[in-house]
Amino acid sequence: MSTKDFIEKDYYKVLGVPKDATEAEIKKAYRKLAREFHPDANKGNVKAEERFKEISEANDVLGDPKKRKEYDDARALFGNGGFRPGPGAGGSFNFDLGDLFGGGAAQGGGGFGGGLGDVFGGLFNRGGAAGTRTQPRRGQDIESEVTLSFTEAIEGATVPLRMSSQAACKACSGTGDKNGTPRVCPTCVGTGQVARGSGGGFSLTDPCPDCKGRGLIAENPCEVCHGSGRAKSSRTMQVRIPAGVSDGQRIRLRGKGAPGERGGPAGDLYVVVHVGEHPVFGRKGDNLTVTVPVTFTEVALGGEVRVPTLGGPPVTLKLPPGTPNGRTMRARGKGAVRKDGTRGDLLVTVEVSVPTDLSEKARDALEAYREATAGDDPRAELFEAAKGA
Repeated sequence: MSTKDFIEKDYYKVLGVPKDATEAEIKKAYRKLAREFHPDANKGNVKAEERFKEISEANDVLGDPKKRKEYDDARALFGNGGFRPGPGAGGSFNFDLGDLFGGGAAQGGGGFGGGLGDVFGGLFNRGGAAGTRTQPRRGQDIESEVTLSFTEAIEGATVPLRMSSQAACKACSGTGDKNGTPRVCPTCVGTGQVARGSGGGFSLTDPCPDCKGRGLIAENPCEVCHGSGRAKSSRTMQVRIPAGVSDGQRIRLRGKGAPGERGGPAGDLYVVVHVGEHPVFGRKGDNLTVTVPVTFTEVALGGEVRVPTLGGPPVTLKLPPGTPNGRTMRARGKGAVRKDGTRGDLLVTVEVSVPTDLSEKARDALEAYREATAGDDPRAELFEAAKGA
């Protein structure tokens, strides 16, 4: 707000009190109007929010004896935009207040420099502007954890989460004052921030130390929230965990965090996912893994092997003759869901199963095989390589 607006606004009219109203009458009028037009009692009502700002602004000036005197003196000097000369000036004349408050040498102001706004800037400690009144505040971010089964992590799941966060105190409707009538913080003028010099020609802002960044001060602190306007609240919500999440992944859900203040947006919810193990399948990135036992004859002579998949029908893989133990083959599109909706692969590793109980017929067959391959030494190259090293 400019100094011109400051002088031209009738704060007495805003609060509905006479110019000779006492401090008690001003305080009573403010409380009544603030309770009626408070944003928490008029959610989504833009007009009520603007009205509340005007009421808070008026109370900030008229409720402070020093500011009220400066305000009365300024209006007595300038009136409603008309300059009042001293005795003997030969009447009165009007001129544009913008020449005083906005004009300087660059605008033809004749040496007023920054204008009289600099003179009256001390009214709010804001360099000639009343500053932004109580602004909406974004809610806090919340972090929670959820444990999913292996299948839920691959396919996605909707899970209930019970969360505790800070929300508007129900006892005082989020005002922090048990009467529902907090006053605008005089230190930060409702902005919740104060400037500090950096020594480099500009300033930085910090949360106001007096109102703790709220922009409001409760004269009669609420017994539940102790004047903060926020109280602990618990709620249960259904959260959709997307398909393909991995163990330890941190998911951000926008707008699912703690509610904001004074119409501000809610914070975000961060969910850390823990995934349980599966008795059959493992995972490597977007691919699933499985180890399949096979017989010696299947890898030696070749054959077809049925392989289970996660949540779907089995697939059949063809083993070529002479498949080595530990070889990994790929079943495409049978893995985890990717971000683009496609799926990774299923990596199938074959492992030769050695029988521990042979029938007499099977033993005779293996003995015959050993005699037929007696001249073969699979370790010959190993020893040759060891000698040459």
